[in-house]
Amino acid sequence: MAVISELIRSEADGSISFGDYSLAQKAKLDNFEHQGDFYKVKTCKDITKLERNGMFVYESVPGTAVNGLVATDAGISFSVEGPEDAQLTVELEDEAEYEITINGENAGKMKTHLGGKLSISAELGAEPVSVRIRKC
Repeated sequence: MAVISELIRSEADGSISFGDYSLAQKAKLDNFEHQGDFYKVKTCKDITKLERNGMFVYESVPGTAVNGLVATDAGISFSVEGPEDAQLTVELEDEAEYEITINGENAGKMKTHLGGKLSISAELGAEPVSVRIRKC
């Protein structure tokens, strides 16, 4: 499994990768600039959290490593890995319906509430799990 040892990095394809679930103590990096936005990441074995311009983007409990995260108005996609199953929460549009795909399998539709947050469970293990959440 591949943790992000620098806590957060820009990828050549324009996505970002972040998180280090191997850390016993919480580590954070603030003011990481990527495509004109500023990101803050907090990560350790217990939690991984990402903010963009002071606004919530992603959180996992316990901590995870996320690769290739791309967030647009149409949704969010990324690959996630960790040593055990995790609860993932992402920020999307308020009161909108989204179709969720995990490892290419349709996992159903969910609607966000007023806060725009959507939570899913991911069965993690030896291989990264791809997550795609698209607005209906």
